[in-house]
Amino acid sequence: MDIRSLLEHLIGNWAVGDLTTIDLIAASTNAFFAAILVTRPDHRRKWTPVGIVALAIIGGLGGIFLRDIILTDIPSPLTNPWYLVVCFLAAVLALATIHRIEPARVMGLLEFMVAFSLPWYAIVGAQKSLAADLPLLGVIFVAVLGSTAGRYLIDITCGDTPKHFTNGNWLLGSSVLAAVLYIILDELGFSSWSATFAAAIIVFFLRYAALRFEWEQPEPWDKLRE
Repeated sequence: MDIRSLLEHLIGNWAVGDLTTIDLIAASTNAFFAAILVTRPDHRRKWTPVGIVALAIIGGLGGIFLRDIILTDIPSPLTNPWYLVVCFLAAVLALATIHRIEPARVMGLLEFMVAFSLPWYAIVGAQKSLAADLPLLGVIFVAVLGSTAGRYLIDITCGDTPKHFTNGNWLLGSSVLAAVLYIILDELGFSSWSATFAAAIIVFFLRYAALRFEWEQPEPWDKLRE
C-alpha cells in the first residue's frame, strides 16, 4: 500500500467533483439553517453549544444518509471528510451570526435559509437516482426523502410537530417541484450545473415568497367550520 492509499484509508477521500460540490452546498446550508432553527423559541431546549453543533450536523447530513442507504451506497459523509468539515463550519458560523444580530433579523435569516437550503438536496437526490436508473416516480420519492429527512429529525428531536405535515411551510411541495424541474431540464439537454441552478433558483424564489406572504395550504376541516 503506497502513502496516498494509506492516507486515504486513514482519513478518507477528499476528492470533490460536480455532484459532491452540490451535495456539500446542500449539507452546509442545511447545517447552517438547523443551527439557527434550534435556537428559535419553539425549538429551544436548553441546548449547549456542542449540542447545537451536533444537531446542525444531524440536520445537514441526515438526508444524505437516508438517500444513499436507499440507493444502496455507502453514505458519502462516511468516506469524504469534507461533509463533516463543512457542516461543522456552517454550525459555528451560524452560532457566531445569531449572537451578533438582532432577533428580528435572525428570523429573516432563518426564512432565507429555509428557502435556500431545500432545493439543493432534492436536486442531488434526483441526480443520483437518475444515475441509478430509477423510474421517475422513484427519482422524485428519493429526492423528497433526501431533502426533508434532516428537518424531520430536528423537529422530532426538539419535540415539535414536523413541518412536513403542517400549514404554511410547503416543504414537501417544494421538494417535489425541485426534483421535477431538474428532471425536465435534464431531459431537455441542459448541463448538470445549468439545470441545477435553474431549478434551485426557481424553487428558492417560490418558497421564499410563500414564507414571506404566508401562502398557506387549506386544512381539510376548514369547510366543516363554515
